[in-house]
Amino acid sequence: MRADIPTSGPMAATGTAWGILTAISLCHMINDVMQSMLAAIYPLLQVEFSLTYAQIGVMTFAFQVTASLLQPLIGMATDKHPQPRSLPFGMAATFCGVLLLAFAHRYEMLLTGAMLIGVGSAVFHPESSRVARLASGGRFGTAQSLFQMGGNFGQSLGPLLAAFIVVPLGRPAVAWFAVAAALGSAMLWHVGGWAEGRRRAATARADTMLRYPRDLVIRSIAVLAVLTFTKNIYTASMSSYFTFFTIEKFGLGPQGAQMMLFLFLGGMAAGVILGGIVGDRIGPLRVIWFSILGVLPFTLLLPHVGLVATGVLAVIVGLILASAFPAIVVFAQELVPGRTGTIAGLFFGFSFGMGGIAAAALGVLADAQGIETVFLLCSFLPILGILTIFLPRPGRLIGG
Repeated sequence: MRADIPTSGPMAATGTAWGILTAISLCHMINDVMQSMLAAIYPLLQVEFSLTYAQIGVMTFAFQVTASLLQPLIGMATDKHPQPRSLPFGMAATFCGVLLLAFAHRYEMLLTGAMLIGVGSAVFHPESSRVARLASGGRFGTAQSLFQMGGNFGQSLGPLLAAFIVVPLGRPAVAWFAVAAALGSAMLWHVGGWAEGRRRAATARADTMLRYPRDLVIRSIAVLAVLTFTKNIYTASMSSYFTFFTIEKFGLGPQGAQMMLFLFLGGMAAGVILGGIVGDRIGPLRVIWFSILGVLPFTLLLPHVGLVATGVLAVIVGLILASAFPAIVVFAQELVPGRTGTIAGLFFGFSFGMGGIAAAALGVLADAQGIETVFLLCSFLPILGILTIFLPRPGRLIGG
């Protein structure tokens, strides 16, 4: 008897709370603007502090691993004792980290700022992912894509803001973005109040959801984690080093390089929203397969083409790559009902953190072998997506 994953869940007792989803998406945008701002100002920091690629990789490591270590722990804790009122305090940590980035005068202060932004991310993602599911009204893929779209839009906006505000005005201009973090904290206080009111009913619904065999869950979660890990390595390499790649290969200035990064991140933002909406219609597994099979030819081409084609491929790669993210999270949440925070901590935290470790290693490789070698190596990562074959087919319930 084969155990398969249902294509829909029972959590449709209430309508979709579009206002809450919009608010949590906006706050995700603010959170990820701060994160992408960190990577976007790397060229400025490299010049001002005479940083090596390895030191830049360590900064990415400091942010990612701080979030990675904390997110699964916070997710597990809040699954047992949900704390929606903790959301504004996570944004407050981000606020402090942004100010440190703006006014740091030593490399160690930059690392501390990166770690504080990581703490803010660790607090934000598990609880906000739970809020998004609470507000979904059963449209899990759409809710997850709207939530993630805010993050991806924030990631794509960061390089633009860096190019047109921070580069002309200097690093202290980063402090102005702390105002957005303060506004986000106020918004999250309201969202937390709404979620507090829905908590008991949602817990009761989660307790009635179907369970799956332990070996199926472990195998499937492991496969999904590997898929997310490989995608995050590629994303981390693009976020951290794509600007340097375009500067070295095409002779672009900082603003031109930031625009190229914006194309990739903008493609990711579009892919996230499309992946969630389509996943609600055809099922998350088909979206995952499309993302895996569709992106590989373009990642293999990207290191070998000219400037215009690089920009076009950056959009295509970002779009196809990101389309799987909402599907992976929804698939995992269906496997482990009632563990939304843990799943968010694992896939937003641990896997992203492992991407951060890879970014640090790629920085060392870039120092030794050159930045183009890094992109040649990363172009083959989507091959590991063939592991999707080990995921169960959608359609039937256990015993169906």
